[in-house]
Amino acid sequence: MKVLLVSPKTPDTFWSFKHVLRFVAKQAAFPPLGLLTVAAMLPRDWSLKLVDLNVTRLDDDDIRDADYVLLSAMIVHQESVREIARRCAALGKPILAGGPLFTTGHEAFPEIPHFVLGEAEIIMPQVVADLAAGTLQPFYRAAEFPPITLTPVPRYDLINPRNYVTMAVQFSRGCPFDCEFCDIVVINGRVPRTKSADQLIAELEALRRLGWKDMVFVVDDNFIGNKPRTRALLHAIIAWRERTSAAMGFLTEASINLADDAELCALMVAAGFRKVFVGIETPSAAGLEECHKLHNSDRDLVAAVQVLQRAGLEVMGGFIVGFDSDTRDIFKAQFDFIQRSGVVTAMVGLLTALPQTKLYQRLKREDRLLGESTGNNTAASLNFRPKLNREYLENGYRELMRRLYEPRHYYRRIRVLLRNHRPNHEKLRLSAVDLQAFLKSFWLLGVWHRGRFAYWRFFVGTLVRRPRQFRMAIELAIIGHHFRRVAAAL
Repeated sequence: MKVLLVSPKTPDTFWSFKHVLRFVAKQAAFPPLGLLTVAAMLPRDWSLKLVDLNVTRLDDDDIRDADYVLLSAMIVHQESVREIARRCAALGKPILAGGPLFTTGHEAFPEIPHFVLGEAEIIMPQVVADLAAGTLQPFYRAAEFPPITLTPVPRYDLINPRNYVTMAVQFSRGCPFDCEFCDIVVINGRVPRTKSADQLIAELEALRRLGWKDMVFVVDDNFIGNKPRTRALLHAIIAWRERTSAAMGFLTEASINLADDAELCALMVAAGFRKVFVGIETPSAAGLEECHKLHNSDRDLVAAVQVLQRAGLEVMGGFIVGFDSDTRDIFKAQFDFIQRSGVVTAMVGLLTALPQTKLYQRLKREDRLLGESTGNNTAASLNFRPKLNREYLENGYRELMRRLYEPRHYYRRIRVLLRNHRPNHEKLRLSAVDLQAFLKSFWLLGVWHRGRFAYWRFFVGTLVRRPRQFRMAIELAIIGHHFRRVAAAL
């Protein structure tokens, strides 16, 4: 059996990091972890080929040579998915599609004949049997969320890790919170399910044996959703790193209540975690109450961010404008909060109603929906009728993004982070790729682009005052170039 696994092209978004790939000579930010995991559930004697359209192109011969095409996608991949489906149909090759895009919106793709909806672990034996027999059904959906202790080690051997900036693993699925706008609880449920510590160590060991020494993204939507199991994992990672001298570091996503647990923060840093993405959403108490983000309420959010920074974690933040309770000063409030807190990587988006979320259902009842979400967190358009003037919100959002990523504001935010951040004592590996990126940044940011004077003031000031944090500072300066390009295109 010959199976072609295809990962769609990711458009230029906040998380694509398209404009920094040139600095580090990579093709994509992250590998297609979902497809690599599904590939591990297929028989070992099948012939598998994975084509990531962010790395290489899809040839007609690849499609012709396959018995089936397996496709996994998120909402942001819609345009690329339609093109892949068109080409497969023209060549008479059946597609089996899965992933978040289809789990919540398969009805929009009548051209695709077969779907796996939801998580695959329990139903894959039936899918494999039907693939082998040539009797694929239109739909497969598990009756319950599977234990992810069933999940095998992803087939990292199907990709060339050198094409990617960051590798990826998953420890848990599901989130205990119930934010109105979020589709995680729709797709993965509210009860966090985890792998065993041994399972995840096996995945990290597979990456280490491939020679991986750089960052690994633990893609959980809330890494601390089950704190006791997270602690057990962190102890296991610490022991594994000591045993193997593994050099890789980690980033992940977690809720703001991580700041309430000093021991957990210390364990994460000791295990090699350097960055954490936190859904802060808004400094507006009314906005937090509206979206049911109650674990962010009744706390000093700036102070919570600084607790994490002082622990040794760079905080990346998610922010939203467009809540019904937002007033006309929301853009100033968001800007001031982000600048004061030193959240350098600030992913600000207009509120969007994702399919099947509580927000989507509420707006549908109120007859306020205007269309489906694009899945692009930096799309400067709303898919519902807001309470504030629509044009005011969309224009204000564009202006906020451009202002946040202006060189003088951006470098000021890095300085705030560096003042608060406690560097760990781990020796950071400076690779040839790092040196190449630094040299390119000197030319592009320090000579060619607007903002070069602010860059050199930042460069010299950091080198003189904070030499231990210089590598981190220049890395953030390079990443800022991508965000500036994204903001300018809004």
